[in-house]
Amino acid sequence: MAGLINIGLTGVLAHQAALNTTGNNITNANTPGYSRQEVQFDTQPGQQTGAGTIGSGVSISNIRRLANEFLVQQVREDTTLNGEQQTLNSELSRLDNLLGGETTGLSGALNNFFASLQNAAEDPASLPQRQLVLSEAQQIVNRFQALNQEFIQQRESVKTQMQQGVKDANTLLKSIAELNLAISESPGLAQGKMPNELLDKRDEALRELSNLVGIKVTQAEGSQVNVALNNGLALVVGSNAAEFGTRESPSEPTSLEFTLTNGGRTLAVDEQINGGRLGGLRRFEAEALKPAFDELGRVAIALADTMNHQHEIGLDLEGELGGLFFTDVNNIAAQRSRVVANANNLAPKDAQLAVEITDSSLLESGSWSLQFSGDGRSYELIESETGKIVNQGRLPDPVNSEISMPGFNIRIEGGTFNPGDKYLIQPTRHAAANFDLEVEREEDLAFASPVRAESDLGNSGTAQINQGKMLNVRNPFTNALLPGFRTEGELTNGPLEVQFADDGAGNLVFSVFDNNGDAIIADKPYQSGISNKLFSEDPSDGAEYQGFQFEISGNPEVGDVFTIDFNQNGVSDNRNAEFLAALGTANTMNNGTQSFTEGYAGVVEAVGVKTRQSQLDKDASQTLLEQSTNQRESVSGVNLDEEAGKLIQYQAAYNASAQVMSVAQDLFTTLLQTFR
Repeated sequence: MAGLINIGLTGVLAHQAALNTTGNNITNANTPGYSRQEVQFDTQPGQQTGAGTIGSGVSISNIRRLANEFLVQQVREDTTLNGEQQTLNSELSRLDNLLGGETTGLSGALNNFFASLQNAAEDPASLPQRQLVLSEAQQIVNRFQALNQEFIQQRESVKTQMQQGVKDANTLLKSIAELNLAISESPGLAQGKMPNELLDKRDEALRELSNLVGIKVTQAEGSQVNVALNNGLALVVGSNAAEFGTRESPSEPTSLEFTLTNGGRTLAVDEQINGGRLGGLRRFEAEALKPAFDELGRVAIALADTMNHQHEIGLDLEGELGGLFFTDVNNIAAQRSRVVANANNLAPKDAQLAVEITDSSLLESGSWSLQFSGDGRSYELIESETGKIVNQGRLPDPVNSEISMPGFNIRIEGGTFNPGDKYLIQPTRHAAANFDLEVEREEDLAFASPVRAESDLGNSGTAQINQGKMLNVRNPFTNALLPGFRTEGELTNGPLEVQFADDGAGNLVFSVFDNNGDAIIADKPYQSGISNKLFSEDPSDGAEYQGFQFEISGNPEVGDVFTIDFNQNGVSDNRNAEFLAALGTANTMNNGTQSFTEGYAGVVEAVGVKTRQSQLDKDASQTLLEQSTNQRESVSGVNLDEEAGKLIQYQAAYNASAQVMSVAQDLFTTLLQTFR
């Protein structure tokens, strides 16, 4: 009877454990990271008898955790990809909406500004029209500065997210290390009895960590795991955890770089942070935000440079040469701000460098790293995005020199350069922040041209002189005023007279004389049937370059005279206003292939393309994650219908085992009664 009771008792105890396990599965059906458990039954050793072996009941050999390591690893990898794409798409969408918005973008302000210039050209003396030009110009300034400020805010948001992500990662690394220790010290581990709940917690911590950064997980002794970055840098070894950190980038102070501290040693690991939310933030800053800063700055420089030049060669309502329209792109503060010394440069750190914009139409966006080697005189200029060497050479002694690039020059002004010193060159990065309006009064708008020409009333030929075109009022090599514009309110060497004569061989020639009667141009052949330019357009041609150009066409006669003089009382002259308005559609950027609006549209399009691609990548990564999660759930997830069926099954077995014990009790009672 005792054997039968024991058999029933083992059945009761075993199925009670099975019921408990099933109940635990049901109650944890929605617990993140929980892996379904099942009881493994085993027959107890039987008793040998003359008639054979009689069973002695059931035992529980193990409570197994249903988990497939391959599927768990696949979920981690897909989580890393999805975390990166989700973050990248979120940040790109914010940037795309900012640049492309009707009220936040730049396109509308540019169109309105150049439309106001066109309207003002129709009535150049109108103060209300001039005021509208200033108002629309201020709107452009506001848009540039607002966009730049929004970029800064998004950059700071990215930095905050990086710092918070690092804190979250450190918490998870510490938790994984502690779980490693707890698992290795778990009772029964040597007999293969795994601490299922601890394993689930560790796997969930690893999954959450993979959402932050790409990791590799390898099995170690004592059922521990080692965790490393994808390049092999250790994050967790046994019960020891490294610690992530962030610090100001030595090459670019406005950005953060990631660090990893392990065993008292701190390494910069920025290049190793790939995948996950942290990798997505890093990619967004490098691939979208910094280029947006640079491209917006390139548009600002091109607009300011071309508008300033055209405005400076005009004449305002009070008869004075026009000044700067927008901020000077080459003021000394702007030139110095384009160079950032690396914080790790060696003492004495007294080098002086500046970047001068030489031709905004050739200027490219981007940044370059100027690196010194050898004895500190040899240098390489490396494009940051591609890592290509685009210029190299050796500094002279003394070091004062220039390194020429398309659209800009790097000016070495002096100081000490050590081997290993680096300087970040950013020609356009801060231009939008420094963009401002310099014209303050309506009267200061230079809508007229400083010079005009007229025919002598006594001319007998049919030749006509055009209204001319201003080229410059300053020598582009020395920046000094040209001889004709050194006296305010008049053409210093004027009026200039164009006189036609016969060269003695029956050929018509012309000469240009200044107000002293000296010939600036002497006996230049006149060609019939074409428009003849009077002056050189090459600033290196001395007196033949006057900073303006006039053309004569038709058939002049010997003795005909044309006069070029200062444009006195030219308040109704709109020639320069028309040139200013025409800049709105002129191809003044990208080596003469883009207008300002097209240049800005390129910024919007580049971000838009990245945003659309990131949306596709995000959707794809989400699909992959759902598939791998479903595959894991098919093995480890709790199916409530299945567990409910098991409850009934185990309950029936439990009741039957109890009935066995009851029968044994009845038999034992009957046996006792036979001896009474």
